[in-house]
Amino acid sequence: MRKRGVDDKPEEDFADFYRSAKDGCLRAVYAACGDLSLAEELTSEAFVRAYASWRKVAAHPAPRAWVVRTALNTHVSWWRRRRHEVAWEAGLDPARNGPDGPALDAQILAALKELPRRQREVVALRVFLDLDTKTTARELGIAPGTVMAHLTRATAALRVSLAPLTQKEKTR
Repeated sequence: MRKRGVDDKPEEDFADFYRSAKDGCLRAVYAACGDLSLAEELTSEAFVRAYASWRKVAAHPAPRAWVVRTALNTHVSWWRRRRHEVAWEAGLDPARNGPDGPALDAQILAALKELPRRQREVVALRVFLDLDTKTTARELGIAPGTVMAHLTRATAALRVSLAPLTQKEKTR
């Protein structure tokens, strides 16, 4: 017979982690894949896997990054199995992009859509999860210099894509 409270610590730790990480992880996955429903499924699946391997994940230097990377890997596996494309715009539901969904501007999502997949992943980890370059590189399995190159290219492309918006705001 187990004593109450003795073996509950890992579950409590995971519950605390889940409460604090779920929104940020969902935003990062949403930014990377562009489909809110899919992002919710991927993030949920990643948290289920995190719970199943909680001792390993808890010891990871960046557990939030582990969840996002697992979600993105699940997405890649899903695409490989299905081998067909779904339009990005089909996942954009402005009605859900509010209190119940991640607060991401539709124009930013449109600009992110134009980026290559790896650049979107780097932006998701570096910007949305605020990970450092070294951790991002480790999670994506690339060199830190490659992370910086992708981030530089992504921010330059986003700046060009979103620049007309900032110019319009200045004239108001």
